[in-house]
Amino acid sequence: MCYYFSRPIPRLGIAMPVLIAPLTAALVAVLINTEHSAPLAYISGTFGVLIGADILRLKDVRQLGTPLASIGGAGTFDGIFMTGIVAALLA
Repeated sequence: MCYYFSRPIPRLGIAMPVLIAPLTAALVAVLINTEHSAPLAYISGTFGVLIGADILRLKDVRQLGTPLASIGGAGTFDGIFMTGIVAALLA
């Protein structure tokens, strides 16, 4: 989901809607295992953002014209941060 919704933005980086990762991770975690849904949502949401929005988009970084690229940078940090908040609310 993160790869599908993330977009490269020239001279800025990779960005994605803030609530896609946390809501998707929380929904899947509750469907898989309600007893351990909070840690499952946190882990899957964090890795989903890092892999889907950052690592799989590395090929797009050269086209952005940015002098520096970071994994988990400002464009995807909000998704990771909100995933932690939603996972805490599940606990």
